[in-house]
Amino acid sequence: MEFREVLFYSVIIIGCIVAVQHMNVVTSGSMEPVLYRGDVILVDFDVSNVQVGNIVVYHATWTSPPKNVVHRVIKKEQKTNGAIIYITKGDNYHTNPDPDPVPVYQDQLISKVMSVNNSPVVIPKIGYITLILRGL
Repeated sequence: MEFREVLFYSVIIIGCIVAVQHMNVVTSGSMEPVLYRGDVILVDFDVSNVQVGNIVVYHATWTSPPKNVVHRVIKKEQKTNGAIIYITKGDNYHTNPDPDPVPVYQDQLISKVMSVNNSPVVIPKIGYITLILRGL
């Protein structure tokens, strides 16, 4: 193998590893019709400027066991102590008629779903491979 081939394949492998770090698989139907179970979403780990309307991935302490949840921010509040909390909710009205039961604090935010023209960046259905392998 020539040096150029090794370099070419190395760049591809490194690029794939970096890209995978910015992807997340949707594991439920709580965000339908925007996101479906098995969709892969591209995420940004800069959560310093999350706004109402953003879709976020956060560590939910209200689930048993605690897990990461992908929901939309429907309200942002600043408490008197300076802490910012987010009220989140899944878009699927049939399975999520009410906001999530517990507010989300800044330190629970993991990532924000990337969007283009206010639409999330989604790779449909290829996440089913991950769901099957993880038994979800």
